[in-house]
Amino acid sequence: RDLRMSRGLGDVYKRQIIGGSGKGGEMMEEKSLLWQYGADILTAPGMDAERRIMQHGQTSCFAHSVAVAYVSLLLARRLHLHLDERSLVRGALLHDYFLYDWHVPDASHRLHGFRHARRALENARQEFDLNPVEMDVILKHMFPLNLTPPACRESAVVCCADKICAVLEVAAAFCPLIRVPGSAAAH
Repeated sequence: RDLRMSRGLGDVYKRQIIGGSGKGGEMMEEKSLLWQYGADILTAPGMDAERRIMQHGQTSCFAHSVAVAYVSLLLARRLHLHLDERSLVRGALLHDYFLYDWHVPDASHRLHGFRHARRALENARQEFDLNPVEMDVILKHMFPLNLTPPACRESAVVCCADKICAVLEVAAAFCPLIRVPGSAAAH
C-alpha cells in the first residue's frame, strides 16, 4: 500500500515540477533533470513537511528548494560551467532541509540564519546517502552569513541561486506584480 501510494504521489510531484512544455519545450531539460536526479528526495516524507512550512513570504520551503535547484541549473548552463549537475540538483533540493517552521518562536531554532544549514545537513544525512559535493552545497549555502565559503563550484552556484530566489520570493510578498511560481500568492 505505501509503495503504491508513494508512486502515485511521485507521479503528482513529477507533473508539478515538470509541468507543461512551455514555449516549444524551452527549459524542459532542466525541469526533467530535477526529477531525474532528485526523485527520491522529491518524494521523501520530509518534503511533505517542507510543503507545509513557509520559507520566504508566501513561498513554501519545498517550492523554494525546487526553485533554487532549477535556477542553479539555469545559471550553470547559461554560464557554461562544467560541474556535477546531479550533485548540484540534489544539494539544492536539500539545502533547506531543516524541517521546522523558523517563524514560530522556539529556542531550538534561534539564530535560524546562522544555524539552519547545519541542521539541514544533519537531517539530509539521516535520510540520504550524500557525497562530499552535496554536503558542501547544503552546509555552505548561507555564505557570507556563515563565514566559511563554498569549497566547490556547485556550492557557489547554489549559494547565488538561493539569494536570487529568496529576494524574488520576499519581493513577491510585497509587490503583487511579482509572481513566484509555487507561492501561495501565485495560486
